Parts: sequence; C-alpha cells; structure tokens
Amino acid sequence: MKCESMMFVVFKRLLLVCLLVCAAACDRDYQHAPLPAASNVVILGDSLTYGTGAGNGEDYASLLAGNTGWNVINAGVPGNTSADGLARLSSLLEAHEAGEQKIDLLIVELGGNDFLKHVPEPETVGNLKSILNQAKARSIQTALIAIPKFSSVGAAFGNLSDHPLYGKLAEETGTPLIEDLFSDVLAKNSLKADPIHPNAAGYRLVASQLQRALMDLGFVKKN
Repeated sequence: MKCESMMFVVFKRLLLVCLLVCAAACDRDYQHAPLPAASNVVILGDSLTYGTGAGNGEDYASLLAGNTGWNVINAGVPGNTSADGLARLSSLLEAHEAGEQKIDLLIVELGGNDFLKHVPEPETVGNLKSILNQAKARSIQTALIAIPKFSSVGAAFGNLSDHPLYGKLAEETGTPLIEDLFSDVLAKNSLKADPIHPNAAGYRLVASQLQRALMDLGFVKKN
C-alpha cells in the first residue's frame, strides 16, 4: 500500500510538470509582441470586412484603426470567396516584398460566401491554407477569423456557431484563431442589417471583440 501511495504521488507530480510544459508551449506559440502605432494591418475578407450593412467609416476595420492607431487596410470585397481572396493575395504580397506596403499582420476573414455557394469544403480549406502559408513563408504574422456555419434555422433562433473547419485549419497551420466574432453578432437581430450582415452597432461590437482578441494574443498592448 505504501509503495502504491508513493507511485501515486510521483504520478501526480509528473502530470503537473506535463501540464506546465504544455501551458508554456501554448504561450510561446500564440503570444506575440504588440504592434506599434502606424503598423500596417491588412484584413483580407469579403463583405463582412468591407462593411456591408453600415455607413462609411462604420466597418470594423476602420473602427479598429481608430482604436489602435494602426494603418488598417480594408481588403474586403463583397461577394469574394476564398478563391477570390487567394487570387488577390499576390498583389498584396508583391507590394510587401517590394517595400511599397509592408504587412505587419494579415488577418484573414473569408469562407462565408463559400458556404453560401456550396463550395466543397476541401476546396475552401485548401484556399485558406494557401493564403496563410504564403504569408507565413514571407514571415508575415497571421490571424484567422472564424465564420459561422450557415444555418437559416440557427439564425432565426439566435443560435449560430463557427464552422468547425476553422479550428482544424488553425491547428494545422499554427495560426491564431479568433472565434465567435460574427457568430455572436449575427445571432442577434438587433445587431443585423440583413440576415448575413451586421449593422453599425454590430460592427462596433465586432471591432471591440476583435481588439480584445488581438490583445489576448499580444498584438495589442494591454493598458
């Protein structure tokens, strides 16, 4: 009995050490240095990034710029799929490499139109993975915004959740994932301009939650 008790104590200590090592590894993988004011942050997205449903300057990219002092480039194009975003990426990377417009952080918000157009999931995953990998190959920091899994019933009853492909993709590519950003907003009618776009109040909440998520990741300096 005494031997079994000692083995149990040793086991608990080993388990604690493993948990501490894993926690430290996670911190190393996902904790980033704060980006100073005037850093160039590009958000590659679709109509959700463009700001459809709200007025000029009410999109979340503009609001994030005002709150952080970053130079946030709104690269959102309504109707864009992940394939369209991948096609547009080359010009952004060329400008980065030429020194015309350095990218300090690339935030990717794409996939919603893929779901609406029933693009095969492997194709969407492949396009998003290519975007992230091409940026990483040029030492550009990246973050991925999860988009809700399309569900008219879920939207009607205020119950949306992120599509599971984003969690898998973030893990496979080692990319920080920003979760529940649009799922929370688009689940509330008071925050929507139409079934798939936030209104001005919705974008304000998106900007606030995005900033908090980027702060948790270390990109935004904590006050």
